[in-house]
Amino acid sequence: MQLRIHASLEEISPAAWDALHDRCNPFVSHAFLVGLERTGCLRPRWGWTPKHAALYQGDDLVAAAPGYRKDNSHGEFVFDHAWAAAFARHGRDYYPKWLVGVPYSPVPGPRLLARDAAARRALSAALADTCRASGHSSIHVNFCQEEDAASCDSRWLARNDLQFHWSNPGWSDFDEFLAALTHKRRKAIRQEREKVRRAGYTFRIVHGDEASEEDLAAMHAFYCLTFAEKGNSPALTLEFFRHLATAMPQALVLVLAERTIRAAMKEVVAGALCLRGADTLYGRYWGSEENAPGLHFETCYYQGIEYCLHHGLRRFEPGAQGEHKLARGFLPVATHSRHVIADPDFATAIATWCEHERGEASRYRAFLLDHSPFRREERAT
Repeated sequence: MQLRIHASLEEISPAAWDALHDRCNPFVSHAFLVGLERTGCLRPRWGWTPKHAALYQGDDLVAAAPGYRKDNSHGEFVFDHAWAAAFARHGRDYYPKWLVGVPYSPVPGPRLLARDAAARRALSAALADTCRASGHSSIHVNFCQEEDAASCDSRWLARNDLQFHWSNPGWSDFDEFLAALTHKRRKAIRQEREKVRRAGYTFRIVHGDEASEEDLAAMHAFYCLTFAEKGNSPALTLEFFRHLATAMPQALVLVLAERTIRAAMKEVVAGALCLRGADTLYGRYWGSEENAPGLHFETCYYQGIEYCLHHGLRRFEPGAQGEHKLARGFLPVATHSRHVIADPDFATAIATWCEHERGEASRYRAFLLDHSPFRREERAT
């Protein structure tokens, strides 16, 4: 088998790439990743240069990984700033590094795409072998699945973090979901939703092939507004939103909040952009022109839960961070990443750091589960 590096996903056929995964997770699809490249979302001056790894047996693609040369740690969500600072204190360069992941998307999923387990292990080993020779301080596989993690040998350091995910054990509607919660949490959610209703907001959910140009432009404006409020630059372009709507029409899901402005005319005032997989809804971006009580929770969480219940989806992953999600039925789930540090001395020191971090994450998850919003008789389910 031979490892080759591609400077663009355009160099790999969509059919060959997508044959390496089960197509359940939209973020590793050829259409999603190549769209980022085509529509100006990945720029070297922002620290993103495509460097995809592909393992070939003859002319056949048997394994691949979405890869990027990184000159900073922006847009990754597995934070390694302390590692970069340690390198700097010792007069060493941490950047460039090599990232295997999905830009701007802290979404767990397959990262080492392969036709079988043997090819996945071969790709993992080839990446580790190449790390030092390629001029990178390190290589990182972020938000990988457990089968990816299991394919990594002892050279790879393990990190764990937490996200909050909603899972459906068999509820048929929102009332059944509420019935599984404690009285306190059930009452609080109903009150939040009632405030939004009384304020005059209604909601419209459209897929990519149903979204108008005005819908896409409004959602992109909300996305940009959120980033501006936090003092960050929005990386995703309106062209990328349009690309999702045309290239992945059934995967794109927009939750649009509307309010009557005058004479029965409704105006879109807030929105959330989600992507739909085979059995999971992924919440990604949100924004609003209005700061109304409960509007964020309704747009980003409750409408998504109702969508999952209506369409038979088993999971809802609304994004990274956010302890406030626990009270709304999202439970802590461990996420995984794997890392190779080329310098053996730094690798030894960072391995101790990772071990401590894993212990803290495990204890924190246990603490959160002790404060589950579900009734005791529902927790085992």
